[in-house]
Amino acid sequence: MIPSKVHAVLDYLMGVILIAAPWLLGFADNTATTILPVVLGASTLVYSLFTDYEYCIVRMIPFKAHLTLDFASGVLLLVSPWLFGFSDRMYLPHVILGATEIGAVLMTKPKPVTEAEKV
Repeated sequence: MIPSKVHAVLDYLMGVILIAAPWLLGFADNTATTILPVVLGASTLVYSLFTDYEYCIVRMIPFKAHLTLDFASGVLLLVSPWLFGFSDRMYLPHVILGATEIGAVLMTKPKPVTEAEKV
């Protein structure tokens, strides 16, 4: 199982990867192919900053709600090539990153580790 502290690091990393992927992987064309990962990456960074877990700035969003947002984001990313009609041009980065996000959610402990549990 992935502890919340590791999940927090993965969230920020995934946010940056999603934003940069269109340019790093050569599919930056100002269509849904590009816009979707950028928007999902930026939103991941924002809601991570407000999640009740390690490495946040304000504890507003419960961790379980955060995991739900991550899961929904992963599913949307995974199906986006067919949902938005660009599967004939590009699909693999969206499928891989979406599946990675879903996998991270499924392997994460659903609550942050408390000080009492660390002992």
